[in-house]
Amino acid sequence: MTGATARSTLTALRLPLGLWALTRVLLLLCVFRVIVVPGPDVTTDIAVIYQDWSHVLKAGTYPLDDVTWQYPPGAALAILSPGLLPFLDYPAAFFLLAWACDAVVFGLLLYTGRRRGRSLRGAWLWIAGVPLLGPTAYARYDLMVTAVAVAALLAALRRPSVLGALAAFGAMLKVWPALLLAGTPRGRATLRSWSAAAGVGVALLLVFSAWMPGAFAFLTFQRDRGTEVESLGALVFHVARHFGWEGQVLLNYGSVEFLGPYVPQVSTAAMALTAAAFGWLLVWRVRARLFSSSTVADAAFTAVLLFTVTSRVISPQYMIWLVGLAAVCLAYRSSAMRRPAHLVLVATAVTQFEFPVWFSHVVDSDPLGLLLLLVRNGLLVWASVSACRGLWRQTVPAARPAAAPVPAPARAGQPARDGSLLGS
Repeated sequence: MTGATARSTLTALRLPLGLWALTRVLLLLCVFRVIVVPGPDVTTDIAVIYQDWSHVLKAGTYPLDDVTWQYPPGAALAILSPGLLPFLDYPAAFFLLAWACDAVVFGLLLYTGRRRGRSLRGAWLWIAGVPLLGPTAYARYDLMVTAVAVAALLAALRRPSVLGALAAFGAMLKVWPALLLAGTPRGRATLRSWSAAAGVGVALLLVFSAWMPGAFAFLTFQRDRGTEVESLGALVFHVARHFGWEGQVLLNYGSVEFLGPYVPQVSTAAMALTAAAFGWLLVWRVRARLFSSSTVADAAFTAVLLFTVTSRVISPQYMIWLVGLAAVCLAYRSSAMRRPAHLVLVATAVTQFEFPVWFSHVVDSDPLGLLLLLVRNGLLVWASVSACRGLWRQTVPAARPAAAPVPAPARAGQPARDGSLLGS
């Protein structure tokens, strides 16, 4: 690279680098409580829950007696990661590690966006999306998982086995990265990525099982969760409370959930919707024939979006998954996900007002809280439908109309098949 080219590149990157740095300083000021965001203190999960889990893990066991531990065994690595910075207290170390993962994702998107056939739109979406979620982005370990997912998708075209290995590792941290494999092209790419995922996944499960007892305790705790107040299904009860529904809103299994009549039925309906989403993905997978450079990312984004929207729980930090995957999609000029990516960006902005700023209104099901949920969840539903349509249109060949039979020539003076007379 010549000196002039290097200077030109630096000039072009000066604005995104400056905006990323400025917005991330503001986020760090928020999580360190220099700037106080209205609503509940989102950093207490780190200072209390995560730190307590780290003490249990250091003692040689998973949190077997804590129903709020609802994560795969690899989550222990994220919880213990602040130990990499022993000169800081636990929360400070965690926030800085989250910032470092943010920087890694931004760097990957910048590098990818400057290659042929790519775009910096993905980096710009990441610059905007993370701060729109507010301090929650740095106060949960989901950003670490998203960094693994972004790296996996950006490696998919040239190194399918790396995609598979990182997807399996991500699934050990939090299950959703397994969906990154939904759109791998048929043939060698699928064979290499899926076999790598299976091999790494099995190996990690054996290691975590041998490491300490309780590696699979999370399955029971996750199964028993109810309908969380921010989910799509919760809208039923938010409205029903205005018509005399007798249920309650309580802290249950680590989240604020509805408990009472008909909650099990709505939770079952949510799981049925998730099964239907899986069925649609399976049909798409069978029918898809046209794979472009962005298909793996587009399919992963669509799959995670569908499973997020239909979940019994839509926690605010889930939006960071969607922002990361949307950013990877927009890094490819061929992506069909521009509209759903922008819808997710707007939904992320609304989410910060829903939690933490006005979360009390959501818990009370008052008009403001109901409006926030209707807008945020409505945007996610719209994004899901748009993503499904875009993915289908770009990858499933349109059915060609059957060719009309060519009529046989009629003899002179005899009626043709269309009723006319030839030669008349």
